Amino acid sequence: MTPFNRAEARIDLDRISENVAHLKSIAGVDLMAVVKADAYGHGLVPVARAALAGGATYLGVALLEEAIALRDAGITAPILAWLVPPGSDYKSAIDRDIELSVPSLIALKEIAAVKSDCKARVHLEVDTGMTRGGFLSEWDTLDRTHLDGVEVIGIFSHFARADEPEQDQNVEQRNRFAEMSKKLEALGLSHVTQHLSNSAATLKDSASRFNMVRTGIAMYGLTPDVKTLGSSHSLGLKAAMSLYAKMHLVKDVPANSPVGYGATAITERYTKLGIVAMGYADGIPRIAQGAGIFVHGKRAPIIGRVSMDQFVVDLGPDSAAISGEWVEVFGDGIAGGYTAEDWGNATGSINYEIVTRIGPRVPRIYRSQTPGRE
Repeated sequence: MTPFNRAEARIDLDRISENVAHLKSIAGVDLMAVVKADAYGHGLVPVARAALAGGATYLGVALLEEAIALRDAGITAPILAWLVPPGSDYKSAIDRDIELSVPSLIALKEIAAVKSDCKARVHLEVDTGMTRGGFLSEWDTLDRTHLDGVEVIGIFSHFARADEPEQDQNVEQRNRFAEMSKKLEALGLSHVTQHLSNSAATLKDSASRFNMVRTGIAMYGLTPDVKTLGSSHSLGLKAAMSLYAKMHLVKDVPANSPVGYGATAITERYTKLGIVAMGYADGIPRIAQGAGIFVHGKRAPIIGRVSMDQFVVDLGPDSAAISGEWVEVFGDGIAGGYTAEDWGNATGSINYEIVTRIGPRVPRIYRSQTPGRE
């Protein structure tokens, strides 16, 4: 806790490594650690290193600039960038040995035409039912001449409903992926990496792991869906991020006091209210209701609307909380506090959004028992 911070996200890098090792042991194949979006808000470079230390064999990002940042930080592991549209600076990627996703013939043609001392390494993305990125009707027209000038490293797709393990669409997508992969064998490409599984499929669908899995949310210690897959704890995962903030003020408030913009809440009794020094500018959802903070072993729920820089919680009339102390906004929940899942439920969203939206005004504080990893 620094004297200058009024909020901080504390990231346990050892937990990242442990989660990766756990997931890899379940999968039994190579693992791509997904570190896009600043590693889901946890910090791109520190998390990438922790994931590799845990046994990840690949790093996955959405944007080319994310991949370049990893290379510039000295990371030499294989990296795949999969949201690099036509017209992008493909040469910068190829020169840095960054592998590229190819979802169309247009992209394939542009990448193959790049002049570089290195050969472009690509993963072909196919649409198996997500109806988002990837080859669909064009897949039937792909032939060996389209692949001149590139080295095909992998083929991949993405599940739409892997967090609903009983859905027939998962089987349909897996079968479609296997069928589309046969085309590469017909084109003489027999040693291509196949990856379809996300975190949910890695945990629950052994038939879809092929020879590499991609894990995002689970490597951060969060369940893909608490209702259909179970809690993080039941899945053997440990939440890596704990969000803390200072209590800007604690004050006694009488019954029938309106609270916050729009007076959307009114105190029902005499109580103590705490003003927490975080708001929607820091990533706390403005509409959040049903979440709050954990202080002195008790939950204190939000009351009223979240403001730009602060929100109010009802501490209760007997609280011993004081102005200036640190409180937990969310963590692993083991001691009874709120989790990222709780905050997601409180906003009609998911834990993915909660951790990735924590803004740059909130410093990331890294902790590890491994020397040099902090």
